[in-house]
Amino acid sequence: MSAPASTRLALFDLDNTLLTGDTDVLWCDFLIAQGRLDGATFAAANVDMEQRYQAGRATAAEFCAFYVSLLKGISHHDGELLRQQFFAEWIRPRISDDARALVEKHRAQGDVLILTTATNRFTTELTARDLGIEHLIAIETESVDSVFTGKTVGVLNMREGKVVRLTHWLQERGWAESLMREATFYSDSINDLPLLSAVANPVAVDSDAKLAREVESRGWATILFKRDS
Repeated sequence: MSAPASTRLALFDLDNTLLTGDTDVLWCDFLIAQGRLDGATFAAANVDMEQRYQAGRATAAEFCAFYVSLLKGISHHDGELLRQQFFAEWIRPRISDDARALVEKHRAQGDVLILTTATNRFTTELTARDLGIEHLIAIETESVDSVFTGKTVGVLNMREGKVVRLTHWLQERGWAESLMREATFYSDSINDLPLLSAVANPVAVDSDAKLAREVESRGWATILFKRDS
């Protein structure tokens, strides 16, 4: 069924956009703090991956594979308890009032709200729910017998993959791809340049250095958030 004529999409990146910090990086730190990962092994690897991702030097495959591998062997039952604690203690305090106000502005306008993130669905579902964002496009993970295998499934929702996944999302609903071209998208990262370039209203939020140069050359809108933490 085609979307109503008045339909507008408001797309939001999550990490370092609506959230102060990166969910994947924080999840790794959380598991180390919980004693579920060896700090001597994973702390340095976590820092290295974060730095290369922010610089746009980590491939989508290696970035997603590293962080999804941290779920390996965790049952859905244990994982639910872990992510509830993780969200309450590590994530919710990092969502600024400015971020919440931005989401609410688009909700009040009647826009369709979509959180599109290069982090996996399991660790971001509670964030989307807390923000009242109905639609989540994220990295999908594999499970066998209700235990995470540590592997990804399908097209990775990162860089060009965000455009592909949003296109598929529209097609599944029978909605016109022109809705993407008419959308607003908020992001901080050069990694989101493909989707920022595909929408009518790209907005850089506290942009990284590489994205800031693109923003300046293209004349895109920018906003700065007052971060709570």
